[in-house]
Amino acid sequence: MFGTYLRRELVNRRKQSLIISIGMALAIGLVILVNSISGGVQNAQAAVLSSVYGVGTDITIHQAAAAPTAGANPGRFSFGSGTGETSGGTTTLAQSTLTTSRTETVFAATDLDTVKATSGVQAATGTLSLTNMTFNGQLPDQTQTGTTGGTEGTGTAGQPGAEAGGTRPSGGADGAGGSSFDVDNFSVLGLDPSGASVGPLSAVTLATGRLLTAADAGTDTAVLDASYATSASLATGGTIDIGGTTFTIVGTVSSSGSDSETASNVYIPLDVAQTLSSNAGMISNIYVTAASSSGVDSLASALQTALPAATVSTQADLASTVSGSLSTASSLVANLGTWLSIIVLAAAFLIAILFTISGVTRRTREFGTLKAIGWSNRRIVSQVAGESVVQGLIGGVIGIAVGLVGILIVNIVAPTLSGSAAATTAIGGGASGGRSGGGFGAAAKAVATTVTLQAPVTLGIILVAVGLAVLGGLLAGAIGGWRAARLRPAEALRSVG
Repeated sequence: MFGTYLRRELVNRRKQSLIISIGMALAIGLVILVNSISGGVQNAQAAVLSSVYGVGTDITIHQAAAAPTAGANPGRFSFGSGTGETSGGTTTLAQSTLTTSRTETVFAATDLDTVKATSGVQAATGTLSLTNMTFNGQLPDQTQTGTTGGTEGTGTAGQPGAEAGGTRPSGGADGAGGSSFDVDNFSVLGLDPSGASVGPLSAVTLATGRLLTAADAGTDTAVLDASYATSASLATGGTIDIGGTTFTIVGTVSSSGSDSETASNVYIPLDVAQTLSSNAGMISNIYVTAASSSGVDSLASALQTALPAATVSTQADLASTVSGSLSTASSLVANLGTWLSIIVLAAAFLIAILFTISGVTRRTREFGTLKAIGWSNRRIVSQVAGESVVQGLIGGVIGIAVGLVGILIVNIVAPTLSGSAAATTAIGGGASGGRSGGGFGAAAKAVATTVTLQAPVTLGIILVAVGLAVLGGLLAGAIGGWRAARLRPAEALRSVG
């Protein structure tokens, strides 16, 4: 009886059913599309953070950069008398230094033990961000220029300076004045070879050779970023000079995202990096993986309490630093898209309610007759609600189809978004391009990454759509049924209907 009556009413009131279903379909389709694009933007942000920071982790810990002390100049080259080889009145000089970044502060590696002992930590590893600077040049023979004492170069603005008793060489890279030189630099990251499951190397793809292993601890072995290796004409099996020490290149890695570079130009064992840079027992960053994704925020709070002097950042915190068109898209989806979905959904619900009430009003004689023959108010409300729920479900099915078509169009078009996040980089001569490090000309640089937006389809989105369709139908049916239940049989039978 219920099903027969329901089917007859839906067929007889096709226009009303069609309008309600279409309104609900458009609203639900928009909700599906906005939620899917929002998920795609979040995935794109994660890709930017992974490529820029090389972080396949939940939490990062570092300390704010300290103001440089008076007279401190970690990027200085020191050349004493007799340094280099002199021939034909020209002295050839070459020197490498490995220093910590000016924009990062090193801290005791014992903090890593504190992190590992904190409840909720699944894995943690420490790294040391460094910059290798290499001076290569030819200077006039100091004995011929009347200089006494040693000459020291700071590498400032690409030109070595002179200490008291020394002379700044004239000319520049073109050799004017009998001198020519260049300062090359690249970023170096010291890391625990056995901690590849967390930290920068957890978000890379092996290009050639192999990664660092636990057996590489204490050895002069290095893994290079593939892009840097190409630009510097280096390859697996070759060697690279780091801080005056020759390292064997055992492999190259590339970014697993769309960015062309990984977190550093060169990766070496942490203990070796600490020794060469005179930072024994020191690190600059800690990467943490939480035991539970739902406990990241509480773990971050616990780590902040355990390490009050440190800066503890979650992936959500890092996501707030992403700028560019990706940031604009994120704001657009979060603000305009969300509010537009709410407004359209509310409008669809309102249309369904108004049309249901209008339909009840036109069926006054019908409901009066049903009540006169014994239908209870509950049965009438159930009948009206059932009709509305079916109309909502029809709209929901159409809305899911509309939303999936919209998602398909977005994925076919595959719009590209640019995203950048502030990262420390070394700026100077040569093909450095490093993003972790500092030293010579260190600065905070926004490293741009281009990502392709792909809107994912999840079961959760479909279930939300079905839930909204049922909710809209129940809401319209409940209000319309309540109005129908209020009709008195005598008054309804006198109505023209």
